[in-house]
Amino acid sequence: MWVLIAVAAVIIVLILFEYRIRRPDRIILYESRGFVKSRRGRFYPQHFSLSIPANVLSSVLEIQVEAQGKLGASVRLDVSVAAHPDHLHQLIRAGGWQEDTVAKALDELKLMLQSLVRRFAEKYEMEELTTEKLSSYLQEEIGTEVTQLGLEVISVNIQSIEPADEEIAEAMRKRESARILEQTEKTNQQARVSAAKARVAADEEITASEHNLELKRLGLKQAREEQEANLARLRTEEELERRRMQLEVDDQEIELLRKNPELLVLNPQVARLAEASQRLKNARTVVSLSSGDLEEESPIVQLLQKLLQNVSRAAGSIRSEDQREN
Repeated sequence: MWVLIAVAAVIIVLILFEYRIRRPDRIILYESRGFVKSRRGRFYPQHFSLSIPANVLSSVLEIQVEAQGKLGASVRLDVSVAAHPDHLHQLIRAGGWQEDTVAKALDELKLMLQSLVRRFAEKYEMEELTTEKLSSYLQEEIGTEVTQLGLEVISVNIQSIEPADEEIAEAMRKRESARILEQTEKTNQQARVSAAKARVAADEEITASEHNLELKRLGLKQAREEQEANLARLRTEEELERRRMQLEVDDQEIELLRKNPELLVLNPQVARLAEASQRLKNARTVVSLSSGDLEEESPIVQLLQKLLQNVSRAAGSIRSEDQREN
C-alpha cells in the first residue's frame, strides 16, 4: 500500500515538474512524424516541446546601396514580423529548434531585404530613388508572407533614403525645397485664381439678381400703370355713360315740355318767377339759378332763358301801354 502511494506521489511530482501551463503569448511546438506542429492544449510537457514567442518582433535595418552612376546611398527601414502559425516547419528550418528561432528567421529576412533593396537601387538614378517606389517594390516581392522563412510580415516601412555624399544630399534637399516652394506658389496662384473666379461669379450672380429684380419692378410698374389706365378708362366710360343718360333725360324733358307747354309752371324756377311777379307788379324780378339746380348747358335752362326773355318783353310792353293811358 505504501509502495503504491509512493509511486503515485512520484508520478505526481514528475507531472508537476514536467508539465507547464501554456501562455497566450507563446506558441508550443512539437515534432510528430517529421513535421513540426503546435499544441492546442492547456498544458504541455516542457522537455518534449519548444516554446517560442507569438508576439510581433521588430527591427531597424540600414542598408548601403549604389544607384546608377556608382552613387552611394543609405536606405533605412524597419520591419515587423511574427511567427506564421501555418508555416511552423519552415520557421524551424530557418531559425533552428531554439527559443529565439523567430529572431534567427528575422535575420534571414534582413539578408533577403538587403539583396532586394540593392537590386532595386541599381535600376534607378539617385533622384529616382523614392520611398514610394521602394515600398511598392518590396510589397510586390515579399508580400505579407515569407513562407520559406515561416514568418508573417506585419509591416515594412521605409524611413529614409539619403545619398552618401553630403553635397549630393544638400543639392537634392535644395531641389526638393525649390520644388515644394514652386508647388506652393502654384497652389497659391490657383487659390487666387479660384478666389477671383468666385468673386466674378458672385458679381455676375448679383448683377443677374439685380437685373431680374429691376425687370420685376418694371413689370409691377407696368401692371400698376395698366391698372390705373383701366381705372381711368372705366371712369371716363362711366362719365360718358352718365352724360349720355343725362342727355337722354333732358331730351325726354324737352320733348315733354314741347308737347305740353303748360308743364312749365310746375318747374320750381318758373314757380318762383311767377310768385315774384305777383308780389311786385312793377318791380323787376331777379331769379337766381344756382349751378346746383340745373346745368348751364342744359336744354331746360336754354328754354327757360327764352321764356324769361318773352316774359320780360311782354312786361315791358304792358308798362309802356300803362304809361300812354296815363
